[in-house]
Amino acid sequence: MRGSTLDDRSMTVGDQHLAGGSRLVTSSGAAPDQRQRSEPGDTPGTELGHALHRAAGAARHRLNAVSAGVYLLDERRGGLHLALADGSPPSLFTLPGRMELDGPAATVRAVLTGETAVLLDPDPADARRGHHLPYPYVAAAAPVVVGGRRFGALTVLRLETDGAFTTAERTELRGLADRLAVVLAGLADDGVAVAAGPMPVLVPPGRDDPRACVRVPGWGLDDIPGSPGTSMMFPLRRLAELLNRATTIEEVVQAARYCVMDPLRARALALVTALEGRLWVLGHSGASSGMARALHGARMDDRTPAAEAFRGRPVFLSGHARTGSFSADESRAELYLPLTGDRQFIDLALGDSGHVVAVCCLEFSGPRGFPPEERALLGMMAGLLGAAVRRIELSAQQRAMSECLQRFLLPSRLSDLPRLATAARYRPAGVTTRVGGDWYDVITLPGDRAVLVVGDVEGHSVESTAVMGQMRTAVASYAAEGHRPAAVIDRTARLLAALGTDLTATCCVVSLDTLDGTAEVALSGHPPPLVRRPDGSIGVLAAPANLPLGVPTADACQAREHRLECGSVLMLYTNGLVGWDAPDPQARLHALLDAGGGAPAPDLEQLADLVVEDGSTPQQRRDDAVLLLALYGGAAGQEEPRVGSLHIQRRDLLGVRAARTFVQDQLGDWGLEEMSEPLELVVSEIVTNALIHAGSDVDVRLRAFDDHLRLEVRDSDSNPPIPSSLSIGEEENAEAEHGRGLLIVEALADTWNSSPNGQGKTVSLTLPITGR
Repeated sequence: MRGSTLDDRSMTVGDQHLAGGSRLVTSSGAAPDQRQRSEPGDTPGTELGHALHRAAGAARHRLNAVSAGVYLLDERRGGLHLALADGSPPSLFTLPGRMELDGPAATVRAVLTGETAVLLDPDPADARRGHHLPYPYVAAAAPVVVGGRRFGALTVLRLETDGAFTTAERTELRGLADRLAVVLAGLADDGVAVAAGPMPVLVPPGRDDPRACVRVPGWGLDDIPGSPGTSMMFPLRRLAELLNRATTIEEVVQAARYCVMDPLRARALALVTALEGRLWVLGHSGASSGMARALHGARMDDRTPAAEAFRGRPVFLSGHARTGSFSADESRAELYLPLTGDRQFIDLALGDSGHVVAVCCLEFSGPRGFPPEERALLGMMAGLLGAAVRRIELSAQQRAMSECLQRFLLPSRLSDLPRLATAARYRPAGVTTRVGGDWYDVITLPGDRAVLVVGDVEGHSVESTAVMGQMRTAVASYAAEGHRPAAVIDRTARLLAALGTDLTATCCVVSLDTLDGTAEVALSGHPPPLVRRPDGSIGVLAAPANLPLGVPTADACQAREHRLECGSVLMLYTNGLVGWDAPDPQARLHALLDAGGGAPAPDLEQLADLVVEDGSTPQQRRDDAVLLLALYGGAAGQEEPRVGSLHIQRRDLLGVRAARTFVQDQLGDWGLEEMSEPLELVVSEIVTNALIHAGSDVDVRLRAFDDHLRLEVRDSDSNPPIPSSLSIGEEENAEAEHGRGLLIVEALADTWNSSPNGQGKTVSLTLPITGR
C-alpha cells in the first residue's frame, strides 16, 4: 500500500508508539485489504481518520501545542473544512469548522502559498497599553501538498504565553504536513475519498498527555486532566441557551451575570453601546453604580478603555499601575470586551459580523491576570452576547418603526366640542414587532355633532396597516359628508371590497348630537360601546351586530339610537383590550370602565391610563388594542360649558406669551381673574417644556367647573416631563435644571398628571377655585 505511514521512522504520541508501516484494523475487524471506504461528505473512514489523528497528535505533541487540526479542501462544498482536531477545550472549540479561501487565516495562506504561515495580528496594540492579542493563541499552519496535489493544511495552536514558533519548529511542522500528504495521496490512489465529514471529529487528549493538564486559576481541579477546560465550557453552553431565549436587554444582562460575571468572580458588569459619539449604558448588574455613572454619556473621543474597545480589540487591565479607570482604587482589574462575531470563532461569513454592537465591561475586586484559555472563552462568549444584543436591537428598531408607522396613521390630536371631552390610547401588541390594524378617530361636524370611530383590521402586517389607513380615511370622509353611521359602514364596506384585499375589518361608529344627547350606534362585527351613567351604573349601547367589513352581504347595515344623560362616559374599544379567553370578558370590561370610581366629572386621561394598565397582562397583550373615551358634558337648556382652546405651532418663539394671554383672557371672560396669576405661571412652565423638548405643535385646553379649573397641554413627545434617573441619583433629580419648572407646577396645582397616549402625551392639572 503506497503511503500507508506518516513516516519511515517511528513516531511517539504521548506513551503511544506508532511504528512506521504498522497496519490498521478497522472497528469491525476487517483485514487491511478490506479497508473502509468513505464517500465525500460522510464521516472520514477509519483509515483516513487514524491517519489524520496520527498527524494531529504528533504535531500537538512535538510543537508543545494545546490543539491541532487537519483542514481538507472540499471541491464540492468549497473552501477548507476541519476534518479532525486533537486537543483540549476551550482551544479545541476556537478552531473554525470551515474557512473560505479569501480569508486572512494562517491556514488559508498556507494552502494558497504552499508555505508555512503564522497568524498575523490585523490590529496591532496601542503601545501605551498592555493589550493582549485578540486571539489568545499563537497559530501556525503548513500546507499538506505532495506532487502538485493539494489536500489542505495542518494547523496547530499554542498558548500565547508559550511564545512564537521558532524556525526549527516551523520546519518540523512542515515535515509532518509533507508526510501526511504522502499518506493521503496513497489513500486517494487506493479509492478512499479524502474529504472532511459534515462535522469535524474531535479527539480529547489522553490522561497522561501533559498538554491535557492546562491549569486555569478558578476553573476545575488542577490535578485532574481536562477538568479546567471542560469546566470552562459549561457556562458557555448555558449562556447560549439563555441568550437564545432572551427577548430584552434586561434578560441579556441577567444571562451575562450568571454565565460571565459570576464565573469570573467579577464585582460589577455593564453593557454599553455607542451612539452619536457617546457611550450609553444598556444595562448593568452587581456593584455597578459608579461604573454606570462614569460610562453613561462619556465621549467616544476621550480614549477611555471602553471607547477603545469599540475598535474591536478587547482591553484587559490587570489592576497594576495604570490610568483611565473609573474606579478610585486602581488596584482593581478591569475588562472591556467588544461584543462582535470574531472571525476566529465562526464558520460562516455572516453580514456585519465584524461590527461591534456593544462592549461588556467588567470590574473585579482586586488585581488578576487573564490566562489565554480564559480569554478564548471570553471571545466565544462575546460572539454570543454580540449576536443577542444585535438581535434585540434590530427587534427594537423594527418595533419602533412599526409603532411610528402606526402613530402617523392615527389622528395626531383629537377634536373636542364644548360639551364633549375625549381621550384615546393605542397599545401595541407585546409579542410581535409587526404593525397592527387598530384605529380610532373623532370627527367634528356642524351643528355641535361628533362622530366617534373605533376599528380593527385583522392581522399584523404592513398590508393590515395599509388597509387600516384606507379604512380610516374612508370612514372620516363619509362621516364628514354627513352620512349617518349605517350609511358610513355600507359605503366603507363597498370600498374595502373594491380594494381587492382578503382582509376583513370590524368597526364601531357612534354619531353624537351634543345638543340633545342623541347617540346613533352602528356596528360591523365589532363589540358595542359601553356607557357609564352619572349614577355609576354601566350599560351597553346595543345595536345590531351586522357582518364585518369585507364579508359579502346583500343586507344593509342596521343602526340603533340611544339617549345619553349629562355626565355619561362612553367607552369604545377593540377586542385586544381584554383577552377573549377570559371567563367573563364583559364583566372584565365593566370593571375596567368603573376603574375611575363614580366621580361626576372624571379625568379621562387618568381613566384611560387605568383602563389600559389594568388590561395589560401578557395574555391580553397578544393583540394591539385601542381605547376611546368620551365624556358627554351636557344637553340643551343647561348652562353653556366654559371651555377654551389654543393651538401653538412648533418652534413659535411667541408661543409661551400667547399661552399666558389666552389664560388671562379666558379667566377674565369667566369672572375668575383672581386665578389668572398662578395659572399663567403654570401654563408658561408646561408650554415651555413642550416647545423645547417635544419639538412639535402644542395644544392648550382650559375648562372651568363649579369648584376647579382644569388645564390640559398636549404635545407629540411620549416621554414624561421628569428628569432622567440613570446618570444622576434620585437626590439630585429635584435640583436638575430641566426639573425645576415641574417643582413650580407641583407646588401650585392641586393634582397634575402626565399621560402618554400613543401620539404623544397630555399634561393635565387641576387648580381649586377658592372663595366660592
